[in-house]
Amino acid sequence: MRPAGQLDVMTALSAYRGAWEDRQAAHLLRRAGFGGTPQEIARYAAMSPSGAVASLIHFPGASSFSPPPAVMGRPAMGRPTKDQRREAVADIVALQMWWLNRMLTTPAPLQEKMTFFLHGHFTTAAIEKGVWPDLVLAQNQLLRENALGNLHDLTLALSKDPAMLLYLDNAENNKSHPNENYARELMELFTLGLGNYTEEDVRQSARAFTGWTVDRRTGTFFANPRTHDDGYKTFLTHSGDFDGSDIVDIIYQQRTCERFWSSALLNAFVYNDPEPDLVDEFANVIARNRFELAPSLSVLLQSNVFYSERAYRALVKSPVEFAVGVHKQLGLTQIAVGTPAALRAMGQVLFHPPNVAGWPGGAHWLTSQMLIARDNYIARLVEGREMNESSWAAQLPGDAGKAAREILFTLLQNDATPRAYDQLAAYLGGAGTARGAVYLAMAMPAYQLG
Repeated sequence: MRPAGQLDVMTALSAYRGAWEDRQAAHLLRRAGFGGTPQEIARYAAMSPSGAVASLIHFPGASSFSPPPAVMGRPAMGRPTKDQRREAVADIVALQMWWLNRMLTTPAPLQEKMTFFLHGHFTTAAIEKGVWPDLVLAQNQLLRENALGNLHDLTLALSKDPAMLLYLDNAENNKSHPNENYARELMELFTLGLGNYTEEDVRQSARAFTGWTVDRRTGTFFANPRTHDDGYKTFLTHSGDFDGSDIVDIIYQQRTCERFWSSALLNAFVYNDPEPDLVDEFANVIARNRFELAPSLSVLLQSNVFYSERAYRALVKSPVEFAVGVHKQLGLTQIAVGTPAALRAMGQVLFHPPNVAGWPGGAHWLTSQMLIARDNYIARLVEGREMNESSWAAQLPGDAGKAAREILFTLLQNDATPRAYDQLAAYLGGAGTARGAVYLAMAMPAYQLG
């Protein structure tokens, strides 16, 4: 007999057949998007689990979205001036606001959630090493176009992406002086993980990627045959005159690559530290689907393990998920001015991860300083003009108990203790305001979890 709470791997990825109400629909929208408005949660709760997931997987075309702002490229001549760098920084802030608003208003939340996930996985930092705003935007669009596509194809495309080539120094990789940075991170952080390759594999992979560079006049990918090492190479036991495309092909033939992506997606969408048997089972799903994300995520988002009690509110919201989710649940239609600066205080700056490993996430988001930054952000938002848009908050019942119940249901799907309800009702029954009660609910520990 299996001990209580132990995972049944045989049924973990089977289709979920349990209760389907607002609580489960809100969970799906937090994980496969950035949360839902009260109306969106109700709409998804009225669907079946399979119908809800299908509507997220099969999203509208690009014509449904607002265009990005015009941004500058690297100045053509000489070293950039201070004014040009200031302009570039301003363009990155404009891109941050554009993307945050897209996360908030998109009719394709899973596409944006996956773009955000991939942005933290295949990292590139803006303005560093010549990664100017036009290249940042191009990479962001590349991630979006492949957000539910094929991981092998995306990895190959990113290996030729000018922002990536510059950030991880492959633009300087030539047969006379091979640069191993991209070759190493491709395996360590992007596809295989530590311990699944040797230092000799890094050297041989770097040789294969020589000549893959950026045309400095056009800012586009260029494979330079004069700087490419066309000699014989041995990589992960395969031998031949390899280039970067061959390296990516060989990596995606490895069982360790299937398990790497299985673990990454389970950590991002289900819970941290998934059981090895679950990693193996979902790796089998990924392998059967030949690294296609849409069918693999369709299985995961409809599975028993996704709706398990262990998975429910098991992930700490990143600052971006937190900020966009606050706007979503309040029913706001535009990201508040100053949000990029607030996100910096919370520890997450879009287009500028702390290093090539990306943001550590999890409990790292919950330091005392970062929690204060989150509380301050909510306080500014609920006391600001933006709250005038929140129709449900403006129409709360006059009865303190009913108002407390509606706030906790709308914001937390009642994931609060009886004591928390009593305190909120007492606050509203005294001198408390509706805005203050919304702030108190969003400051509760459960609200930090997605």
